[in-house]
Amino acid sequence: MPDIGVTTAKGIPPRDRAVEGHGAWLAAGAALAVLSISYGSPLLIVVGLKPITAGLGTVREVTALAAALTWVGTGAGGILMGWFADRIGVRRIVFFGATMIAAGLAVSSIGTIWALFIGHGLLLGLLGNGAMFPPLLVYVSRWFDRRRGTALALIASGQYIAGIVWPSVFQLAMARYGWQVTMLGYGAVCLCAIPPLAVLFLHPPPVQTLSSASATSARGRASTLGLRPNLLLALLGIAGFCCCVPMALPQSHLVAFCSDIGIPPGQGAAMLSVLTGCAFFSRQFWGWLADRVGGLVTLILGSACQALAIGAFLITQNEVGLFTVSAAFGLGFSGIVPAYVLIVRELFPSSEASWRVPVVLFISMSGMAFGSWFAGALYDHFGYYAPAFAIGVVFNIANLTIVGFLLLRQGLKGGMRPAMA
Repeated sequence: MPDIGVTTAKGIPPRDRAVEGHGAWLAAGAALAVLSISYGSPLLIVVGLKPITAGLGTVREVTALAAALTWVGTGAGGILMGWFADRIGVRRIVFFGATMIAAGLAVSSIGTIWALFIGHGLLLGLLGNGAMFPPLLVYVSRWFDRRRGTALALIASGQYIAGIVWPSVFQLAMARYGWQVTMLGYGAVCLCAIPPLAVLFLHPPPVQTLSSASATSARGRASTLGLRPNLLLALLGIAGFCCCVPMALPQSHLVAFCSDIGIPPGQGAAMLSVLTGCAFFSRQFWGWLADRVGGLVTLILGSACQALAIGAFLITQNEVGLFTVSAAFGLGFSGIVPAYVLIVRELFPSSEASWRVPVVLFISMSGMAFGSWFAGALYDHFGYYAPAFAIGVVFNIANLTIVGFLLLRQGLKGGMRPAMA
């Protein structure tokens, strides 16, 4: 039976089934734990970019393409898995995703280029993390109303907890055992840790009453900023793509970038942990802010901060400076992805969230994929990363233009803070 709806959930106290009740925070905490583990898997390529490239006898662009396929697969898989989660329940989807992540890492460890592509793009991305991030964001958003921005920021921080914890662990494991054994070992961790969390803590979300759903639909239809709903969704998707291209650059290439300019890989991994650690703590602030000023205002502020930090990477070469810029980048960009989810929930009916949220995330993650691959391609052509950071600034400016246009329309339509859907 699907695990949707409190009417089918037996043995769960009423206080644990209420919107923003005890069960809501329990579900958010479990989702955070799941994502903290599942999002360690894409970091294996980030930390091991140079040894994996050397082991495969290829160029950095090819290895970065495997990381890019992970993001594309995660986004595309989110659309499919979001549809399934509404029908068979998020628990089963998360259980399936954990199995696919383990399988993807096992296939990737075979040691050929095509095994790396299939393992990361299809298994780890499309069927693995695609079953985690987008479905869990929609799932948790249905537990909350007034504090939805805070909750979304919290669970989306799983990516950053993974970034704090795993890079140094992976660096040590790869140095001692090699990247292939490290992949196999982490696959086993995912397979053993994620399914129990899903079974024990991902309880069915509350079901809206008919009147509530009707009110939400009416509100969603009226809150399209004077644009056709699908046109508005397309603009949000394009904005997401443009801001995620620069977002991918430090996250995918920071360790290799540090190594290129003479900073030891261990310090590069620590720098990545600082970046994600700052992102984790600042994301809680962005969630708090989003609950008060709305998704679009939060998005444009976060995007502006990201643009400044990406520009700073162009002029920084020393270790202390890069630690500082990495921390600033983490503080700025961390509010962006949850803001897109919140915007969709503010402007569209709740009944459409299971496909509209994954669509926006898919386009955004395609930007992450393109940014990761394109930075590798530019490095292979020029021999350094400055052109990649410069193009990242250009994409960020395009994002600010689109978001500014939407924010202006929202202001003209009667207030800067839309009602929650």
